[in-house]
Amino acid sequence: MAILKWDPFKELQALQDRIDQLFEESLRGRELAAATWTPAVDIYETDDAIVLEAELPGMNEKDIEIKVEDNVLTIRGERKFEEERKEENYYRMERFYGAFQRSFTLPPNIKTDKIKAEYKKGILKVIMPKKEQAKPKQIKIEVKE
Repeated sequence: MAILKWDPFKELQALQDRIDQLFEESLRGRELAAATWTPAVDIYETDDAIVLEAELPGMNEKDIEIKVEDNVLTIRGERKFEEERKEENYYRMERFYGAFQRSFTLPPNIKTDKIKAEYKKGILKVIMPKKEQAKPKQIKIEVKE
């Protein structure tokens, strides 16, 4: 049986290495999240249309592109980091910047040539009117005696 010399700093070094690894993984996760920024979207239906609302705060309408092709609505754009700060270190930076793209397959009952978009206070609203036959119709029930 061999006698091993106990080194108390070996365990501390292993702990330090593991902490360093966790910090590196955390930073890589943030870089990945920033690279894959996608704005939040709400989609709801009215009697006449399907409406999509996307949160795009801090963007100009000229930096947003909306396209419909093969019954797919695509919204793409880029939020640029334009403000230059004199301070060298940030304490916290949580807002995302960079390019994004979101695509949505449209149902067949949408008039793609009548789609309209509005942009107000950082919210992009895309209104997609339904075709006439797609609207629900009330059917009257006749009572016979």
